[in-house]
Amino acid sequence: MNDALLFAGLALLLVVAVVSVRALAMRDAQGVVGRFGTPLLFGAWVLVFWQVLTQAFDVPQVLLPAPTLVGHSLVTSFGVLVSDFEQTVLHSVLIGLVAGCTLGFVVGVLIDRSPFLQRGLLPVAALASTVPLVGIAPIMVMWFGFDWHSKAAVVVVMTFFPMLVNTLAGLAESGHMERDLMRSYGAGYWRTLVSLRIPVALPFVFNALKINSTLAMIGAIVAEFFGSPTSGLGFRISTEAARLNMGLVWAAILVAALAGSLLYGLLGWIERRATFWHPSFRSAAG
Repeated sequence: MNDALLFAGLALLLVVAVVSVRALAMRDAQGVVGRFGTPLLFGAWVLVFWQVLTQAFDVPQVLLPAPTLVGHSLVTSFGVLVSDFEQTVLHSVLIGLVAGCTLGFVVGVLIDRSPFLQRGLLPVAALASTVPLVGIAPIMVMWFGFDWHSKAAVVVVMTFFPMLVNTLAGLAESGHMERDLMRSYGAGYWRTLVSLRIPVALPFVFNALKINSTLAMIGAIVAEFFGSPTSGLGFRISTEAARLNMGLVWAAILVAALAGSLLYGLLGWIERRATFWHPSFRSAAG
């Protein structure tokens, strides 16, 4: 009887959740409420079901801690997680992401300029991109030490090739008619590059930046498993999982997920303002 009441209550709760999310999404599909309120409400319902199911079925905390336990760990260990955030995101991820993407973009321009580099350097870069992360991270730790420098180096390796490939694809996107027009104006290679080809390549560059924002977070956290000082989100996840302190483990995962989502969203916001002329944004706005 108790099981029947439980499943009936869960079914009723599910119906309420579906109806409320659909109603909010249909009420303001194109406005601020529809864009932000709907996913927030959906996430809130996920937390509600998570809490109810873990308590109703008495799920062990080692397998899946309840959201209240994760929230408690987040509050009580806030200072520790702030230090971990600074070590992983502000140092390893951001510095490695900027260095890797800048290097990939510059090398892409050089390869586009020189057919010799295209035949010689591009296959080497493709080969380097196939090396697994678990093989790169220990080597970088031995080369650059246990601090954030080795994790930033891993991020540089992971983000270099996607930016290189997208830069080359973007530079090749400008048509022959546009290039002929620039030549008719007397523009040389570098003038054409700055005034025509790089602006046309911006959607590809931002696509690589958004891809690399997730790769950088993954690379930095996994690299910390192979050697780290006493701070870092990857270090926290590894050490606290060994202690079976799963509340803090999930809290660190939550911080990493939020940081990655915010970085991805920021890059998307910048992309919309830098490439507002692109047909995809014009059609979405219309």
